[in-house]
Amino acid sequence: MQHLNFSQSSYHHLPIIGYHHSPMMDKFGIPRQPNLVALKSHIEFVTPFDNPDAFLGIEQYSHLWVLWQFHQNKSQPTFHPKVRPPRLGGNEKMGVFATRSMYRPSNIGLSVVQLDKLEINHHKAVLHIIGADMVDKTPILDIKPYIAFADNIANANSGYMQIPSIKIVTFHPKFNQKIQDLILNHQITYDDVNIIEQLVAQDPRPAYRQHEVDNCYFMRYKNLDIGFFMNQHHEMVMDDIKMIDLSK
Repeated sequence: MQHLNFSQSSYHHLPIIGYHHSPMMDKFGIPRQPNLVALKSHIEFVTPFDNPDAFLGIEQYSHLWVLWQFHQNKSQPTFHPKVRPPRLGGNEKMGVFATRSMYRPSNIGLSVVQLDKLEINHHKAVLHIIGADMVDKTPILDIKPYIAFADNIANANSGYMQIPSIKIVTFHPKFNQKIQDLILNHQITYDDVNIIEQLVAQDPRPAYRQHEVDNCYFMRYKNLDIGFFMNQHHEMVMDDIKMIDLSK
C-alpha cells in the first residue's frame, strides 16, 4: 500500500497555550486513558494565555476537555493509515482513526480531566487537575469545559476498548522498608504511595508482555524509579525503589 507524503496535505499551525506538569516523567507508566488513576498535576500557561480573565467562570465546571500534543513522538514523513493498538497486543492492525494511538497525523491528544482548582499566582493562571494521562512537559493546545448533558453518551459503543482489569498489588518486605524510610525522611508521602500503587495496578507493561512472570520493570515517578514484576499468582509485586538525581 502506498503511503501518502505529508507534503501533499495542508498545514495549520496551532499556538501552544501552556505546559502540563506531572510526576510522570516518562511515557512508561502513564495511564492508558484519562481518569483511571487519581493522579494530580497542573497546567501552567504562557503569556498571553495565562491572563486570569481567560479563566473567569471556569470553576463552575467539574471537568474539562484538554487538547494537547504528543510532543515526544518521532516525526513521520509519511502517513501510515494503519497502526497496531497496544491493547490488541501489537499484532493486529486497525485504521488510525479507529484507535487512540499516539501516532496520528497531527499528533493531537484529547482528554477529559477533573478540575481540582484554579490558582492565580503572581497574576498568572494555573489549573490544577486530576486524572490526566499526559507526560510531564506536555504542550497544551486548548481547554474547554466538559458539558455533561452533551458530552456524556450513556449508550455509546466503545469498540474493542473495554474497561481495563485491575491487578492486585503487593509490597515486597524490602520495598515496604524503603518506603517507610522515605516517608520518615519526608521524601515521599502516603498520597504518593497510594498513586504509585494505583499506577502499578493498571499493569503498565505492553500488552504483549503482560504474560511474563518475574521480569522486573521500572517506572519513573517524580525522582523515583519504582521496580515491580508480576508473580506466579498474577499479582504485581513492587520490590524496589531508587532515588534519581534529575539534575544529571
